[in-house]
Amino acid sequence: MGKFFLGVIIGLIVLIGGGLLYSRSGLMKITADERPGSLERYVANQALDASVEHQAPQITSPLPASDVNLIDGMKFYVMACAGCHGAVDKKASDFGRSFYPPAPQLIIHPMDDPEWFIFFVAKHGVRWTGMPAWGKTVKDDDLWKATMFLSRIEKLPPAVQQVMNK
Repeated sequence: MGKFFLGVIIGLIVLIGGGLLYSRSGLMKITADERPGSLERYVANQALDASVEHQAPQITSPLPASDVNLIDGMKFYVMACAGCHGAVDKKASDFGRSFYPPAPQLIIHPMDDPEWFIFFVAKHGVRWTGMPAWGKTVKDDDLWKATMFLSRIEKLPPAVQQVMNK
């Protein structure tokens, strides 16, 4: 049994040491203009999902999803988010695609996350990406309105669609 644990400890030391050697050797690619490998994308997405699911309170919006609030959310999105996440007319953002990892194009590829998840990410940001912690400069009500808009982007009421198409 002792040899087993010694093997596990040695294996962990080799794994950690190899990772440190790789990262300190200069061989690890850190440029923002190269597509990350599939393992890196998978691990990063899993880590983000797990982190938000663990940390975010599963709360509901204190605001109703009224036409007025959805329109306000759309206006906030256009002013603060579209530059990275794509315009409401479904034009991708070249600026957002230049990030590492690229900013998701939220109008072209709508999120399927619950509102509490979207709100948490918007409020607290995502480390090691260009996503800022909007909660430091923006009121929660505005973040909830943008969250409601994004979570309903595929099924907006006619009045909101009409304003969006202008």
